[in-house]
Amino acid sequence: MTKEERREEILSLLEQADAPLTGSALSSRFGVTRQVIVGDIAVLRAEGREIIATPQGYLLYKPPLTAAFRSKVAVRHGGESATLADELNCIVDLGGTVVDVSVEHPLYGEITANLQISSRLDVQRFIERMAELKGEPLLVLTDGYHLHTIEAPTGEDMERIKAGLRQAGYLVE
Repeated sequence: MTKEERREEILSLLEQADAPLTGSALSSRFGVTRQVIVGDIAVLRAEGREIIATPQGYLLYKPPLTAAFRSKVAVRHGGESATLADELNCIVDLGGTVVDVSVEHPLYGEITANLQISSRLDVQRFIERMAELKGEPLLVLTDGYHLHTIEAPTGEDMERIKAGLRQAGYLVE
């Protein structure tokens, strides 16, 4: 199989996928290293394919079938796992999806990471993966301040999410 054929097959798998595909799973499927897959994804992105890298794996961006309400919220809290989980669960429990997180870095400017967290299971997996990798959340760069892009089915749901974050003491206003 040529690299072009592999890339087309990766794209086809992403189009058919109902869940994110990990780089490790793709590398096993094609008998190449994970780094080769990372390179393939980079080439596909450069060709204009909207591939999102999330903590759960790669996704092909598919516009929502229904118009979701999207909002950026500023939040602040410490970087402890329990606090991170509480904040994210507050959002997903009220019907939201945490699309991404971003911080303003003094050298690099805005740094954004795609999350695509929409359930308690996603939150649990994110927290477990962070512990496994001994990673730190982006908020450690900004004294706890960070932004989330959130999607919700309705404007009322979005207001409930903001009220929940406010009540928990996370929302920065």
